[in-house]
Amino acid sequence: MAAFIGAPRLEETAEGVHAFLQPDGGWCLNNAGLVVDGDSALLIDTAATAARAGRLRELVAVAAPQLPRLLVNTHSHGDHTFGNHLFPEAVVVAAERTRQEAIRTGLHLTGLWPDVDWGAVEPAAPQVTFAEELTLHVGGLEVRLRAFGPAHSSCDTVVWLPERQVLFAGDLVMNAVTPFVLTGSVSGLRDAVARLRALDAVTVVPGHGPVGGPELLDTTERYLAWLLDVAKAGLAGGLDPLAAARAADLGEFADFLDTERLVPNLHRAYGELRGGRPEDFAGIDEMVRGMAELHGGFPACHA
Repeated sequence: MAAFIGAPRLEETAEGVHAFLQPDGGWCLNNAGLVVDGDSALLIDTAATAARAGRLRELVAVAAPQLPRLLVNTHSHGDHTFGNHLFPEAVVVAAERTRQEAIRTGLHLTGLWPDVDWGAVEPAAPQVTFAEELTLHVGGLEVRLRAFGPAHSSCDTVVWLPERQVLFAGDLVMNAVTPFVLTGSVSGLRDAVARLRALDAVTVVPGHGPVGGPELLDTTERYLAWLLDVAKAGLAGGLDPLAAARAADLGEFADFLDTERLVPNLHRAYGELRGGRPEDFAGIDEMVRGMAELHGGFPACHA
């Protein structure tokens, strides 16, 4: 597992392309991105708390000739969106389904960790939306947005820079952090990752964890295949998702952060294997309770 320690920072991954990295990549410690070309700048996601989003703004102000006028949200979850309002200069762009989910969930995330100092965060829903694909231009750079979903969430957008061969994958891909489909779909995530291969990205900025390459797609696919095997065995053995998670051998994924996500992931996998509709699957609160029980208490958030 790659070392990933230190304070939040901007790391240049290609000319004019920066990843905002927040160690260690666990709960609510997401990555974001900055694209700069000439006098233009684009921000990709923000951060969970007012303090962390404020630090992102400080770093962006140093790295870019002017603050970004465009801000893309890869999905609706609060760790990627709660800082939107701290970039009032920017027009927020996202898939239409992401906007809908963001409005529906609001600040729900803050209730899961009431002890976190969230600061004065407030919802700032996307102002410009698209259905499946949209091309932006940052200076002379072409930036392609493509939506998938449900996958990690009800709708996830990747940001692809073909001239730099850099892919901002959002939470479709994580590095040394357990994949998560709490509000998404196992089959949808598998399909999205498979289609990302066609881009032939050299650099992949995951939603959480260190920057990597196309090997991160391999790892994600292996986890999802393993997850389905665990789910099939659990169903065959008459085990509920919590019992199946307790019995599972994590193997190569044992050192990943946030392994307790296996319980909600299994809830999703069970529902899909049974041929159910997403609206018939277990509710978020039930999945989260099972996750906390496996963990031995609610997992810590260091945002």
